[in-house]
Amino acid sequence: MSQFFYIHPENPQVRLINQTVEILRKGGVIVYPTDSGYALGCILGDKQAMDRIIAIRQLPEGHNFTLVCRDLSELSHYATVSNVAYRLIKNNTPGRYTFILTATKELPRRLMTSKRKTVGLRVPDNQIALDLLSALGEPILSCSLMLPGEEYLTQSDPEEIRERLEHQVDLIIHGGYLGQDPTTVVDLTEDTPVILREGSGSTAPFI
Repeated sequence: MSQFFYIHPENPQVRLINQTVEILRKGGVIVYPTDSGYALGCILGDKQAMDRIIAIRQLPEGHNFTLVCRDLSELSHYATVSNVAYRLIKNNTPGRYTFILTATKELPRRLMTSKRKTVGLRVPDNQIALDLLSALGEPILSCSLMLPGEEYLTQSDPEEIRERLEHQVDLIIHGGYLGQDPTTVVDLTEDTPVILREGSGSTAPFI
């Protein structure tokens, strides 16, 4: 049965953030809040934890995971960022965007999307997520909390999430009642940005 932490959305308790980091480092799978709703996450290097997320979501082979990062320094470690892309990302993060970039060799091959060797990265505008990322010191491998047969998890109530997933994950963070607003996905692999999905982030800066 999973643990259940009530973490303050504006002033996250350091003790609970550190306990969450311990769970992640031991191979745990967590449900945590972002600026676009609740997400499933694990550490980048744990394939077994990643496989658990795949099983929970019943994901197809080759599903695109996202690296959730604390700042631009992590983005540039795992992806090639041009000057144009860097300025666009800097001006729009933290925020409700997922950026598609060309992956570097630091990214495990199993996470690269298709033959293009790209990766999706984002910096969320959520204090719990940012504090967790800062304490962890590395990105969280994430995907949206969307269960089989659902377009999006309609329950933004962590108590309801707990009822459904408490036997499948190691920790559920209650960080408030969140809506499910998908990010705007922007392809920055070329000089001209391409909007792949219009979501809750404004497309204006990329047009």
